[in-house]
Amino acid sequence: MEKRRHIAFAGVSVAMVLLTAACGSGKDNTAGSADVQPAGGSQTVGAGASASAGAGAAAGASGGYQAGGDTGAAAGGESGRTGPAKRLAVKENAALGSFVTDSEGWTLYRFDEDTPKPAKSTCNDDCATKWPAVPADDAAATAGIDAGELGSVTRSDGTKQLTLAGWPVYRFAGDTKPGDTKGQGVGGTWNALAPDGKPAGTSAAADDSLQLMVNSNAELGKIIVDGKGMTVYRFDKDSAWPMKTGCLGACLDTWKPVKAVDTTKVAGVDPAKVTSFKRPDGTRQAAFDCWLLYTFTGDKKPGDINGQGVKGTWFAVTDKGKKAGQ
Repeated sequence: MEKRRHIAFAGVSVAMVLLTAACGSGKDNTAGSADVQPAGGSQTVGAGASASAGAGAAAGASGGYQAGGDTGAAAGGESGRTGPAKRLAVKENAALGSFVTDSEGWTLYRFDEDTPKPAKSTCNDDCATKWPAVPADDAAATAGIDAGELGSVTRSDGTKQLTLAGWPVYRFAGDTKPGDTKGQGVGGTWNALAPDGKPAGTSAAADDSLQLMVNSNAELGKIIVDGKGMTVYRFDKDSAWPMKTGCLGACLDTWKPVKAVDTTKVAGVDPAKVTSFKRPDGTRQAAFDCWLLYTFTGDKKPGDINGQGVKGTWFAVTDKGKKAGQ
């Protein structure tokens, strides 16, 4: 009897895996709030702000890092400067193209789980030890960087962090000397900063814009938005397993399907959960965690959440694919 129970449980587990995978059968890979202080056109940002907490702990840690994998502990030796960036510089190499460094040549990075509009840093505690936040004081633009894109964001500990095009700026404790770019690709979410704030790298250079990303909403927390910053929603009358749409006819006048996205142009969400669905009219609609995504015509500007809770069936989507506010 005991053996039969184990076999039955294993059969259910396999069935669940197959059911979960089935929703992605139409997968198409064609191809966040804080106190933000813009630089206001001045080349020097946030003079007098203190260095980010946790940054000093990065130097001297031991261990190793692998790009694209878990971060682990910092590489041996003194690593990851913790002071102000001072005069930024634009460097180039064959792998990354143009990327930004501080005045001493240390590579500067961005984190896909942060948000630029509004700017918010999500790297704290242990993360901030491995990725020291760059203080906002004493930063200046240089040729190739728009001074108006420099700014600052208030971190959870009250300190000011430098931003570029809204993205919080970091160094990597695993870089052991100026010019190192060992933080590139770590965890699939860390990239050297391009001069325009986008991820550096050959693939990123061709990336004209993100198509899905995560923003931090004061009321709902982390929610998914489209490339224009407009909130995306899911519909309770749709089905995830199997994927079906319940929004047809007049419904589409109010709720607009999000077009299928390139999974290399998403940030803050698991790209493996980004799929697409072929609608009855033949167009392909983006889905996340098997739920179809829509925008709401009642939202007039980025950050609006006027569609939240409409008729008790429409909800913004969290970064995990769940209904926001539930």
